[in-house]
Amino acid sequence: MTASESNPPTWRVMRQDDNGNRYLVARELPKDEAERFAAELEARGHKQLYWTELDPPRAAD
Repeated sequence: MTASESNPPTWRVMRQDDNGNRYLVARELPKDEAERFAAELEARGHKQLYWTELDPPRAAD
């Protein structure tokens, strides 16, 4: 098993408000869960924009 198989990439959900400010909403999610969560937030009808993106690796402690 390779490192990428044992540690698959994770995704994060981001939000941009109507002033252009961007915020991290959730991180370290599987891609399908991140997409589902972003769609759920988007469906609430607020002015904010939600999207998913690859979560950059975190530095080891």
